[in-house]
Amino acid sequence: MTAETPPGGTEPSLIEYPSDFPLKILGHTQPGFAQTVLDVVKRHAPDFDGTTMEMRPSKKGKYLSVTVVIRATSREQLDALYQELCDLPMVVMVL
Repeated sequence: MTAETPPGGTEPSLIEYPSDFPLKILGHTQPGFAQTVLDVVKRHAPDFDGTTMEMRPSKKGKYLSVTVVIRATSREQLDALYQELCDLPMVVMVL
């Protein structure tokens, strides 16, 4: 496997595809947050097993972090997933 060169770019990706890729999504604790994150992840990674999703509340319970590990197949897939997650008003950040 080789690193991909992004379309129109000159630098290859540092990630070799396919690859297991962890994502941590931090958002405000509210009903439906984890399900919404799961729905978005499954749209971009249909083979993701939702039972592997990890959730951790912040110390005071204001935030919830959701960690998923997807099988990333391309930079375009990751870029689209990051963008859709970041566009959600309930999401504070995606790492």
